[in-house]
Amino acid sequence: MAAGAAIATGARPMTRAARATRYALLAVSFAFLGLLLLAPLGAVLAQALAKGFGGWLASIAEPDTVAAIKLTLLTAAIVVPVNTVFGIAAAWAIARFEFRGKSLIVTLIDLPLAVSPVIAGLVLVFLFGAQGWFGGWLLDRDVQVLFAVPAIVLATIIISFPYVARELIPLMQQQGSDEEIAALSLGARPWTTFVRITLPKIRWGLLYGVILCNARVMGEFGAVSVVSGHIRGVTNTMPLQVEILYNEYDFVAAFAVASLLAMLAILTLIAKTLVEWRSQTVGS
Repeated sequence: MAAGAAIATGARPMTRAARATRYALLAVSFAFLGLLLLAPLGAVLAQALAKGFGGWLASIAEPDTVAAIKLTLLTAAIVVPVNTVFGIAAAWAIARFEFRGKSLIVTLIDLPLAVSPVIAGLVLVFLFGAQGWFGGWLLDRDVQVLFAVPAIVLATIIISFPYVARELIPLMQQQGSDEEIAALSLGARPWTTFVRITLPKIRWGLLYGVILCNARVMGEFGAVSVVSGHIRGVTNTMPLQVEILYNEYDFVAAFAVASLLAMLAILTLIAKTLVEWRSQTVGS
């Protein structure tokens, strides 16, 4: 029956060697994922629940941890919409227009993916630190950027802005602009054209980019570590709070916060999978 179905569909029946190769590759893949993903995740959950679920809740409810969670959510609430607007604008400009310096802009968009996040933090220190370009001007006006929320937001924007744009640019280039040009030629306004034609065509790619951007924002450590000042209850995000608790040998609390980050990552993966499935369903 299987061979007949394969012949009917035009597919060649799988040989015993090919089947063995497939199973071997699957075994290697699952073993790799188990050792590098599932085992560490299980260890984090086990350590987080070492004092029971009540101990986990008590660790999460600590004032400094609550402040770190709020700051992480606040940063995401600011950064993700900003990067979404930038991503749409950049993708539209690159995919729809030809201009000098286009390849340079594409390279600059990819730059945060190629350099260490620590560099982004150091750039902000050089700009807004006490000895930086704008440090004296800010001090004279009692404006604090470094070691405060503005620096955390700026650093996170720098390291996460490529994600939405990189999802939309190839998608919009592949789709072309025939429908948009037709709408404009019939008298539609640019905003109406975007809302009614462009946005429905890119909505799944846009949502996918937003999910990836949010995941990057939630887990950022390097750039934020440089500009935050590690002020407990004020400028510590969740990843920084994990580091501080671990360095203080409060392992249960550290792993409790880490488990919360892991749960957010799992939810992100679920959302990512649903978006991929939905986009494939709509595309077919």
